[in-house]
Amino acid sequence: MSLSPEELQTLARLGVATVYEASGREGLVDLPLLQIVPGSRVAGPALTVLCAQNDNLMVHAAMAAVRPGEVLVFAMPEPAPVALVGELLATQAKVQGAAGMLVDAAVRDAEELAQMGLPIWARYVRARGAERKALGQIGGGLQVGGVLIRTGDIVVMDADGAVVVAAERAREVLEAAQARAAREEGLRGRFQAGELSIDLYGLRGQVAEVLARGGR
Repeated sequence: MSLSPEELQTLARLGVATVYEASGREGLVDLPLLQIVPGSRVAGPALTVLCAQNDNLMVHAAMAAVRPGEVLVFAMPEPAPVALVGELLATQAKVQGAAGMLVDAAVRDAEELAQMGLPIWARYVRARGAERKALGQIGGGLQVGGVLIRTGDIVVMDADGAVVVAAERAREVLEAAQARAAREEGLRGRFQAGELSIDLYGLRGQVAEVLARGGR
């Protein structure tokens, strides 16, 4: 069963770190992604798009295929600092209702993209443009940052980067993330009251020798 828009908003609010831990530390997109719109966060089902090398013809095609609420995921056979997306393509994506973009390549018009407000994460920012000549694929599996992303899998992104939740695990991970967030809220209150994680987690014995050498 797919998640509702409200449940996707909950995943976005819970954030990448919580979702990653709740999933059993699976699905982390291990890339130094750039968050183009500061403070943005998003969660939505992926629409995967494989472009030909240094070519964004499939990005243009994706604007006619994306459905409201989807996160567009763009990649090429080999990552390269070539701009697959700029202001005009992002404008189309926003009007068509895309929830956001994950670009395993470059974007350009970075200031305009930031002002536009469509959540976008990219590997690079570069002015170098792509060609529009070669066919690729819409809807197949992509390897991005060591993770397989399939159309329909849930992509969660925030200032910590991106994590992918397999579609068939979406509800399970959502429930686990909510439970984890509730536990962390309880811990937060205890830490604010002065308790220490070294005691709550039973770690003092593991570090006793180091603490003793500290001489205080």
